[in-house]
Amino acid sequence: MTIADETPPQSALLTTLGGTYYTSEAVFADEQTRIFEAMWMCTVRTAELAQPGQFRKVQVGRESVLVVRGRDGVLRAFLNVCRHRGAQLCTEDSGQVKRTMRCPYHAWTYGLDGKLVAAPNLGALTDDAGAPIDRYRYGLTPVALTEWLGYAWVCLADEPPPFADDVVGDVTHRLGDRGAIDRYGIGELALGRRVRYDVAANWKLIVENFMECYHCSAIHPELVEVLPEFARGMAAQSYVGRGAEFGPDINGFTVDGSAGFAMLPGLTPDQDRRYYAVTIRPTVFVNLVPDHIIFHRMYPLAADRTVVECDWLYAPEVLDSGHDVSRSVELFHRVNVQDFDACERTQPAMSSKAYRQGGVLVPAEHHIAEFHHWVLARLAGPA
Repeated sequence: MTIADETPPQSALLTTLGGTYYTSEAVFADEQTRIFEAMWMCTVRTAELAQPGQFRKVQVGRESVLVVRGRDGVLRAFLNVCRHRGAQLCTEDSGQVKRTMRCPYHAWTYGLDGKLVAAPNLGALTDDAGAPIDRYRYGLTPVALTEWLGYAWVCLADEPPPFADDVVGDVTHRLGDRGAIDRYGIGELALGRRVRYDVAANWKLIVENFMECYHCSAIHPELVEVLPEFARGMAAQSYVGRGAEFGPDINGFTVDGSAGFAMLPGLTPDQDRRYYAVTIRPTVFVNLVPDHIIFHRMYPLAADRTVVECDWLYAPEVLDSGHDVSRSVELFHRVNVQDFDACERTQPAMSSKAYRQGGVLVPAEHHIAEFHHWVLARLAGPA
């Protein structure tokens, strides 16, 4: 499968990836190895694990990962696998333990720092050389973790890529300024609402949908009312540093255009009344508006199934004051449902012979070709 030239005439149609890239279990397995298990993946809102012993289980590629707050206040990640016989240590999606994590199979018990602290007859156990067992060597397998934007990002790779290049670099490339994202103060915002969507579609279809607005006038009536340029199929997210401007009669990023809340305190005037969309490869979308943030995390579970968690984040005083956030939540919830319905409508056709050689990108979608090139380059890289 080849992709058309990167600098085509502006009237050209570009070939997309072929349908097999969206249906093949072999392709998805390669993506697990070369993308999801090799890159930084966004997992947990760190404020939700504020107390020692609080944990959340997340799926990263083929691995179950525990993110847990230690007694020393440090957030750590481990593979959710007992080192004794491989039982899954935690089966609950989230919870809190007091001091240790205990495997329900043979009672091997681990500290919140991953160290093996107890096991039946532990004092009599020795390693292959006859020496007393090393409790860190036989502790939980650690996973690299970095905190940014109020979320824990983990990487399963033995040598994780530079976070500043792969994650922060994507944001900087889109906004044109490393400091632009910082002014929103995302790490200090509070969770106002979370919706979990189980989407019967390949993760790449969701990314491609998010990257373009050629579809906006057809399926997003509420969104184009707030952002009129989207009705013309313009994708502001494809231009470095450019946001889509609110319509002249729109007072806020809400389902009916009514006023929202006060502008986040760190923003500059040129960030007011504008919507910015950022794709952080492979599986994060960040939507920036003056008074709140919409933050998507995708968990690809199969070639034709992707779970998406969407967080709506607000200034703490907005939630503490009991303000109604439903009108701002409803706008992007409708956008999400409309988008995911479209992706689910597309997924079955990916196995059709009509899409065997792919579809086409019109000029307003040409920037999606860069994403296709990136996917092919990752799949062709070292395992």
